[in-house]
Amino acid sequence: MFTVELYARIRRAVMADGLSRRDAAKQFGVHRNTIAKMLQFSVPPGYRRRERPVSKKLGPHMAWIDAILEGDRSVHKKQRHTAQRIFDRLRDERGFSGRYTIVREYVAQAMLRGREMFVPLSHRPGHAQADFGEADAYIDGKKVRFHYFCMDLPHSDGCFVKAYPAETAEAFCDGHVAAFDFFGGVPQSILYDNTRLAVAKIVKGGRRLRSQMFAELQSHYLFDDRFGRPGKGNDKGKVEGLVGYVRRNHMTPLPVAASYDGLNAKLLDACTKRGQAILRGQTATIAERMQGDKAVFMRLPPAPYDACHKVATSVSSLSLVRYRNNDYSVPTRYGHHEVLAKGYVDRVEITCRGETIAVHARSYDTADFVYNPLHYLALLEHKSKALDQAAPLDNWELAECIHRLRRLMEARMGNAGRREFIQVLRLMENFHQHQVEQAVSEALRLGAISFDAVKMLLLARLENRPARLDLTFYPYLPSATVGTTDPRAYLGLITGSASLPMMAGAVA
Repeated sequence: MFTVELYARIRRAVMADGLSRRDAAKQFGVHRNTIAKMLQFSVPPGYRRRERPVSKKLGPHMAWIDAILEGDRSVHKKQRHTAQRIFDRLRDERGFSGRYTIVREYVAQAMLRGREMFVPLSHRPGHAQADFGEADAYIDGKKVRFHYFCMDLPHSDGCFVKAYPAETAEAFCDGHVAAFDFFGGVPQSILYDNTRLAVAKIVKGGRRLRSQMFAELQSHYLFDDRFGRPGKGNDKGKVEGLVGYVRRNHMTPLPVAASYDGLNAKLLDACTKRGQAILRGQTATIAERMQGDKAVFMRLPPAPYDACHKVATSVSSLSLVRYRNNDYSVPTRYGHHEVLAKGYVDRVEITCRGETIAVHARSYDTADFVYNPLHYLALLEHKSKALDQAAPLDNWELAECIHRLRRLMEARMGNAGRREFIQVLRLMENFHQHQVEQAVSEALRLGAISFDAVKMLLLARLENRPARLDLTFYPYLPSATVGTTDPRAYLGLITGSASLPMMAGAVA
């Protein structure tokens, strides 16, 4: 390629100094046709390839190729036609005799023409976009795949992020509740993709039927919802960008936290610190620009939405309630009752007639059994022979003094001792486990091996008073017999003291 300096010298010699093209070609060692091109352009125009005319062989097949490329828009991207595959089909199915090159060039041009173009958008204050992202982290020493809820304010670029074990309806709604609390208000509208968490069904005309929980959330906070076109993530490009930003900046390297609460504390701090950033093309910080959003936000309702998934069910004969393919225990007295299971992000609450009868940490495993051993003690008191095989008690960690108490009770009283031991365990229904264990340890030290002794010592410790034990309840304790004193015995003592001098004189 010739330099701009050579262009300038040749153009000056011919156009200003009057040198002929033939003489310029000789003087500068350049072909006369090149001299002509240099006179047309002030700078080297670069290589320009002339468009080839459409091959006569390919012409009858162009509509067929265009139809294939159009159909590929609705096919998985890894199963779309390549130029080579189109060429093979042309040759095998349509008897095409041309070369691969003209097919490849036509396919490239057709795909270039079909690429979507976009219009730059402006964003009014008070509106939001929401979506979920996915990443890995080390939670409590284990590598887990988690999901994180993102809400972005396109006007100010304010953001909120919160991590969850799973992308569920209750996590979706809880993310909204936490985001509204973080922003201090409710956006006028929120843009979503067509996630099943919000859209139960798309009916004729593109109208969306909302899911039950999302409809409840929207009714509670009164924001408008908007939905992008199916499969068009660019319709909510701001939050899509936020999902990627969080993954690149806060999930790389893999975050490490003791719990989801610890991870979310880090994410919340990151969202707060990002408020001090000044983005490209802006003169104010994100936090300063968020004031425009907050000025048009709707007020928060007096109480937050109860973000939980509710399922009406019944208690089985094993005193278990099934929720999301896992079983949770309730007290045995509620067996066969109708109950309401409320699934939160971190727990499952079970209520009966408006009363909460059980609360468990939520399990995200499959076919898991989550027991509270205290729920089965009342039944075990009547079925004491099942004590050693009771599954709810398998992983119950008790102090050694509790096991020692059982051995002593059963050794002294047999089956009755086992039932009395279960009565001691039932004290944990009303008192903390460590308090009962302290009372048992004290009873063992005193040798008072009974339920009544443990209960008396427990109450005395809580009331900060000395224990008054009635020994008639403890037949195994060694007892002392103390007789009553006869007053006439004192006369014998007096008489004995008076005869002592007489005896002394006789001896003398």
